[in-house]
Parts: sequence; structure tokens; C-alpha cells
Amino acid sequence: MDEMVDASEVARQYRTETRLDTRRSVWRDSTDGRNPQDAAAQAVAAAAPGSVLEVGCGTGLFAARVMRENPQAAMLATDLSPRFVELTAARGVRAQPADVQQLPFGDAQFDVVAALWMLYHVPHLHRGLAEVRRVLRPGGVFVAVTNGDAHTAGLRVDAGGAPLVTRFSSENGAEALQQHFEQVTREDIATRAVFPDHVAAVAYLATTDEGLAAGLPPFEGPREYAGATTVFLAR
Repeated sequence: MDEMVDASEVARQYRTETRLDTRRSVWRDSTDGRNPQDAAAQAVAAAAPGSVLEVGCGTGLFAARVMRENPQAAMLATDLSPRFVELTAARGVRAQPADVQQLPFGDAQFDVVAALWMLYHVPHLHRGLAEVRRVLRPGGVFVAVTNGDAHTAGLRVDAGGAPLVTRFSSENGAEALQQHFEQVTREDIATRAVFPDHVAAVAYLATTDEGLAAGLPPFEGPREYAGATTVFLAR
């Protein structure tokens, strides 16, 4: 049985782009120069798709990149947040509201489906994964990006909290995907969160937990914390 996610809290988090933009601003590539969005975009391009669906598209940055780098593909982006659909459409991407748990598309419609940093928000994870499998064409690829338990764990512990363990992570994502797909591969990328000062670190924590943010002891100068991100490919 799926463990439930607080859908109302997710909706509050993503009513506007402010929190998402704050979180995105601190992330840097791994020390060996790898970037999760680059890896996801390369996986999409390698499929030479004629059609791509992104679920949970956020502000449309990735969808716009896919459309630019794959001009042969019909790109469609979806999100539950009306604001994110609006922002994505403003980038010239065809976008519409949709819930991954009940996609308004026929069977076998897309060559690629992408879900970047969103599956841990889905209330019924396996219902969503079944829908992704349904709308993928035979031989299609699902690109799913998520974080691991160690992602900013040091920052959270410094603030008096605990590592954030989610329902779809580097640790458990493969097992979940294997219930719906025959082949699952992964690339783990050790991203880095770089904060110029204490204020920036507090602002980052406050996007998800204001109480935790208030517990971060002051520090001088910049500080870096380890991230942990995985790009899963499922077929």
C-alpha cells in the first residue's frame, strides 16, 4: 500500500515559483563536472524521440531545453500547479494541467516520459508509475530524477533535524520502478549545495521547514553541503 503524501502541503509549496527558485539557486555540478539535468537531457536525446511528455514540469526549464535540443519531437509538459503551467507555456512549450496519477492521454502515446524531482510528491506513487507505463510506447524510456537520503543531510543535521527520507529516492527508486518496468538503470551524481552565507542557508531550509531553518546555528562566510542525486532510466 502506498504511504500517503500530504497533497495540500505539496500544493502550497508549489503555488508559486519562489520556493523552487530558491532551492534551485544553490545547486552546483559534481566535482567531476556532472549535472543531473544534463544527464536527463542526454537520455531524452539518445532516444531520438518523436514525442516527449514531462510530468511535474515546474517552471518549464527542462521542457524548453528538450524542445530546443530535439526539434523533431512534439513536446508536452504537464503540472498540477496552474502557475507552473502558465510559466511553462510562456517559454513557448505546449503545457496543460494534469495529474500523473490519472493522465488524460491514451495508451502508448509517447516515446519518452520525464519526471524530474517530483515522484516523491505523488500521493499514490505506484498509481503514477502505472500511468507512466501506460502512456509510454513499446520501447519507450522513462527518465526519472530524484534525490537520496544523504541529500543535504549535513545541513539538516546542523539545523537540529534529521536526513530527509522520501518514498522515491536513490535508495528505493529502483525497487519501485522494477514493479512497472523490465529494465532499470541508474547514474548517481554527487551534486553540491553552495551557500554564500548563513542567510542563504536559512532561506533554503525555510522553503520546506521554517522551524528547521530557525534552528540553524549562525556561521561566517560560505559553506558547502553534499547532495545526492540519481537519474533513473526505465524501459
